Amino acid sequence: MNFIKRLDHQLKFSQITKIGPSSLQFQLTLELVVLLVIGLGGITFWAGWQMEQNLVSAHKQTLEYIAMRFPEELEFDTQSESWETRIQKTISKVSTSNLVLWVRNSQGKLIGKSSTLDDSGAEFQAIEAMNRVPVKPQVVRFNGRDIVLCGTPLIVNGNSLGKLYLSQDITVDQQKLNLSIWRLLVISLATIIILIVAICYRIGRSLRPLKQMSKVAMTVSAEDLGGARLKLNEAPKEILGLAQAFNDMLFRLSGSWEQQRQFVGNVSHELRTPLTIIIGYLSSLLRKGDNLSPHQIQALETATGETERTIRMLEDLLDLARADSGHLHFRCRPIMLNTVVTEVVEMTQKVTDRSINLIITNEDVVTYADQNRLQQVLINLVDNALKYSFAPQSVDIILEKNR
Repeated sequence: MNFIKRLDHQLKFSQITKIGPSSLQFQLTLELVVLLVIGLGGITFWAGWQMEQNLVSAHKQTLEYIAMRFPEELEFDTQSESWETRIQKTISKVSTSNLVLWVRNSQGKLIGKSSTLDDSGAEFQAIEAMNRVPVKPQVVRFNGRDIVLCGTPLIVNGNSLGKLYLSQDITVDQQKLNLSIWRLLVISLATIIILIVAICYRIGRSLRPLKQMSKVAMTVSAEDLGGARLKLNEAPKEILGLAQAFNDMLFRLSGSWEQQRQFVGNVSHELRTPLTIIIGYLSSLLRKGDNLSPHQIQALETATGETERTIRMLEDLLDLARADSGHLHFRCRPIMLNTVVTEVVEMTQKVTDRSINLIITNEDVVTYADQNRLQQVLINLVDNALKYSFAPQSVDIILEKNR
């Protein structure tokens, strides 16, 4: 029976401690993971966006600086040469493999360009076909390439020579930046996974004392109250205080349970003695009361029966106290069930008007048990059968032997 109770407690404990949406461990872990993902993910995306902005801003500043310095370079050039020659020389001076420049006069004629610029190419035609080339450097995309583009008026010494166009290909730099951002994302994802594992482990470790407390509370029984204690070696201060309060509660429950058992045992024992004396006097009066009236005899028999019933109740209470304290002993020996069952039927039939049918085998049925305890159990069974059945019906008691 104790094994079944403990198994049932273990099953209930496993159901209670199962991690689910309603568990504290699951909720804390989920909240911290969400905050971690939002925080670290937001920082990662902001860092990537900031890196891209810095890259684009640096190239824009380069083009703005060249556009601003270009007229000054023309002013310091040789004054004997034509404007077209001076413009071409300046363009050749500042052009690079990724930076190209070209100039159109006020009539739209191309009067200077970088040597690497193909003025007949589709890309150049597409740029020229734009409705409006931005005055300030802007990033535009052509054929899968990122280009910083701008067009500013070319004014030297107050004279308008046309319009200066600058274009810088930043595709390679953008690809490097994207690769760096992807690496940052991968590192951030790995960091998030590591932190999630660490958070789950730390939360589980912090809540372990609560699980131990639940396990003790689920498995403790009345017999274990005296020795059941929650032992925590390492735990937060708040949980240690809760564990101490839990142990104090177990100690108080143990004391109360022990007092209750002692009270039941003492009361049953102390009351049984005077009641035994009373029933002795009543029985003596019934035996020697030859001059008693029928009414007096009936009154004495009623008092005797009630006293015997009270003694049986006290015996039951005393047995219960002994069973709770673990001091209930059985005097087991071989007994004849045929005789025990017959005696129970005969005793029960004396106190009831109901019909009790005894169906018993002719073969001797011998068992090893405590005769008094077994007789008490059989009396209770028959009494329950009489009490919880309809009055006209008879009660059948069958004894048979199965091989």
